[in-house]
Amino acid sequence: MTPAELASKIDHSLLKPEATGPEIHRLIAEAIEHRFAAVCIAPAFVAKAAIELRGSGVALSTVVSFPHGTSKPTIKAIEATSAVKDAAEELDVAAHPPNLLNNNFDAARAELIEIVRAARAARRETLIKVIIESAALLALGADRGESAIATACRAIRESGCDFVKTSTGFHPAGGASAEAVRLIKKHAQGLQIKAAGGVRDWATAKIMLETGADRLGTSNSVAILRELL
Repeated sequence: MTPAELASKIDHSLLKPEATGPEIHRLIAEAIEHRFAAVCIAPAFVAKAAIELRGSGVALSTVVSFPHGTSKPTIKAIEATSAVKDAAEELDVAAHPPNLLNNNFDAARAELIEIVRAARAARRETLIKVIIESAALLALGADRGESAIATACRAIRESGCDFVKTSTGFHPAGGASAEAVRLIKKHAQGLQIKAAGGVRDWATAKIMLETGADRLGTSNSVAILRELL
């Protein structure tokens, strides 16, 4: 894989709560220079980032109910709509963890439908990725973990979302793993996969891509690219 091919699969991310405006500006400059697929930043920075990214070919992604996913669906829908109106093209939505941990398909699907309807009413082409905290689901045990991942994939697919995203990178259970990507791929049935959380070097990135990830979320994007030079 060439550096350019890898860059086209990376969401160049900066989601630490203490991130500053100058850090976001540098992130955007790096994304434009290396032609990453997207930048992924907090909602507070989206409107200004949209101006900086205009015409660059780099997509603008932000997060909804991040990192915990515990806001009411109505609040998530409002947040999603606000971000889209600020010119976000992609949303990384943190699903409500108990819905997935308890294998509650109906609740998981209903929440996502509310968010999808709101976001796509503001912009029909909005791409929506749903964060499932796969490490926490796998901690339930092999059978229960896979069942929870299968339920999550079904809810995401039937609600009209586009991606399953492994992790926020902030959960104590951990981030992306090859096993999580493999299981998501098994149950995705047309959904794309974003591996995020702990993707800090080319060796890890390569494993995630080979296992089935379509996108990688990382703040170490530039360093990973340099490993291929």
